[in-house]
Amino acid sequence: METRPPAGVSAPPTANDGSTRRKRRNGVEVSLRYFLLKPGSSPGSVELGQEAASEGEALIQSFKSSQPFYTLAAWKAVPEVNGSGSPVIVKRAVTRS
Repeated sequence: METRPPAGVSAPPTANDGSTRRKRRNGVEVSLRYFLLKPGSSPGSVELGQEAASEGEALIQSFKSSQPFYTLAAWKAVPEVNGSGSPVIVKRAVTRS
């Protein structure tokens, strides 16, 4: 039996540097961050609370508190000139400094 993901779905990354996970989306490295829901907030009006160092830590804290956690990827809109010379707006992953 094969355990590969279906076509068009990428397999989860296997390496984690402990602080953020980097994921490829459309060939772009994306730095993901993990946040618990702010105490007193509801999933209907999301307010980010404490940041977790890794997805594993976020899972554990989420389980202990019975609260959801959120994954955040930051993007920036930038102009780019395509092959025909027309400018288009594209998204670029924001790097964490």
